[in-house]
Amino acid sequence: MSRSVTEYKFTSDFALRNQERGREEGIAIGAAKSVLMILAARGVVVSDEARERIMACQDQETLDSWVVRALTVGSVEALIG
Repeated sequence: MSRSVTEYKFTSDFALRNQERGREEGIAIGAAKSVLMILAARGVVVSDEARERIMACQDQETLDSWVVRALTVGSVEALIG
């Protein structure tokens, strides 16, 4: 019986660390995209520089804060300072 990659259970410390890191990076990317989608839906203009800063953020607490604040801020500067 063959297993797909999604069914395989990694057991080495190296693999587990990198699997967790990849999961955390994926969550951060999703949160950053959510911030940008909320801002776009509200008609808030986001410069390329601000978009890059938002997408580069890996701090989950900051991203969580930005998601909530993106619902009410009037500008991207008010969001990320």
